[in-house]
Amino acid sequence: MKKNIGNVDRLVRLVIGVVGLLLGLSGVVEGTIKWIALIVGVLMLLTATVRFCPIYPLLGINTNKRKEEK
Repeated sequence: MKKNIGNVDRLVRLVIGVVGLLLGLSGVVEGTIKWIALIVGVLMLLTATVRFCPIYPLLGINTNKRKEEK
């Protein structure tokens, strides 16, 4: 899996992930919005952790400017 998420993109995903989880787990939002916030939070944290977004190759996007080390 080739990394396609850069540092700024990763930081934004981490913030969105934490906010999504906090909103979903704290009880601030209820119902369907709660589950959407939790799912988005988990997905953002997961993609930030592995530094790969499966949608980016389909759209031809790569925010990782570093050369891959072998």
